[in-house]
Amino acid sequence: MALRVQFENNDDIGVFSKLTNSYCLVAIGGSETFYSVFEGELAETIPVVHASIGGCRIIGRLAVGNRNGLLVPNSTTDVELQHLRNSLPDAVKIQRVEERLSALGNVIACNDYVALVHPDLDKETEEIIGDVLNVEVFRQTIADNTLVGSYTVLSNQGGMVHPKTSIQDQDELSSLLQVPLVAGTVNRGSEVLAAGMVVNDWISFVGMNTTATEISVIESVFKLNQAQPSTVTTKLRAALIEDMS
Repeated sequence: MALRVQFENNDDIGVFSKLTNSYCLVAIGGSETFYSVFEGELAETIPVVHASIGGCRIIGRLAVGNRNGLLVPNSTTDVELQHLRNSLPDAVKIQRVEERLSALGNVIACNDYVALVHPDLDKETEEIIGDVLNVEVFRQTIADNTLVGSYTVLSNQGGMVHPKTSIQDQDELSSLLQVPLVAGTVNRGSEVLAAGMVVNDWISFVGMNTTATEISVIESVFKLNQAQPSTVTTKLRAALIEDMS
């Protein structure tokens, strides 16, 4: 399902949070309501980590990550890096990246298998993305925009792209990514999708302004209506409880 949330009266919640299948980062200094929405939905399945990057709260635009890893810009302090290392699951690799385009979240869009990146990203950065996130990397533009991380939102179930992306481009991208794609908006018509929403394989959080129609498109392309955090754990838990009772 998709839940509406705000960060200090701001609907650009994708700027202040980063959601993957194995962890969720939220910016420090938000309201309790903001945190409680994330923690209420996620705390039982994945860690919700309060963090800053280079002293900034715009962690969703500065960092990029998936189930396998997290990449942060060079401005990340040692203390922040250590805090992330201590808070994230051991299997998640964390690495600082020396990159001119330092708002990594704006220039990289990824799920657990594929990453789309800004055409001008360093070759070295491209290799790091492949290694740390364990993905195939493709240089791409979305509706002639180079900020692929801002105009694309991906999960392993589906993807959403800038509303002006042509049908032909959508088809090409869809076969490249191996997930269904739809062109759409968030927050009552905003084209900057990644700023207005975060998504993983079973839940999405969107800005408070997002309309019911936008939510139904999001829920359908990311297959959120039938999704469960991990049916395996719930089935196991049920079996365990039956054994004990």
